Amino acid sequence: MASTTASTNLRSRASRAAGALLLAIPLLTGCLGAGPTQAASRLPAPAFDAPAGGVMQTAVLSGGCFWGVQGVFEHVRGVKQVLAGYDGGKRATADYDLVSTGTTGHAESVRIVFDPRQISYGQILQIFFSVATDPTQVNRQFPDDGPQYRSEIFYANLLQKEVAERYIAQLNTAKVFSRPIATRVDPDSGFFRAEDYHQDYLVRHPDQPYIATYDLPKVASLKAMFPGDYRPTPVTVL
Repeated sequence: MASTTASTNLRSRASRAAGALLLAIPLLTGCLGAGPTQAASRLPAPAFDAPAGGVMQTAVLSGGCFWGVQGVFEHVRGVKQVLAGYDGGKRATADYDLVSTGTTGHAESVRIVFDPRQISYGQILQIFFSVATDPTQVNRQFPDDGPQYRSEIFYANLLQKEVAERYIAQLNTAKVFSRPIATRVDPDSGFFRAEDYHQDYLVRHPDQPYIATYDLPKVASLKAMFPGDYRPTPVTVL
């Protein structure tokens, strides 16, 4: 069960969503749910990518509230598990109440386990930048503000680092966004699973105001932009 502070944080997030609903609806309609500067189209695939095949791999991404990012990737073909959690800080502070203060170094993150025979690391990033986040925002994802909502790729090895950095450079060179990409690329120093009440939050609470306003449009954009990679039945944690 969520603690009193965590419950307050959850209510605050829902309240922000309800209060901004009239503003958010045209924003999400025009940008297909990803953010105010997001191109309203599927982004180009990475020109450089990891080779297909091999054993199961993981990708750790931060792009704002983990409810929506988890919800998007739970609907992606080839993904076997998506955990909501925290990355960038220490194990002792991997707690929702503490992370919500913005002082722990953690970002709300997801760890994606995927089959590289079905989807590549580069394709994961393509979906991430296309529909799951607005990578041009710094330390925020509308309407959430703070370093815990920053956009960041935590790479597991040097190949992932190269794929991420070269893809960001590719998108910046093509000027697919109206501003430069602000997504950080850093080594994964440790991913810590979030509390159970955060797992599968989008799937379990589709009528919650925050989810309905900010996150369900991302899933709809995934289906529209990537029909071959979309699966209607999500893979869930709980």
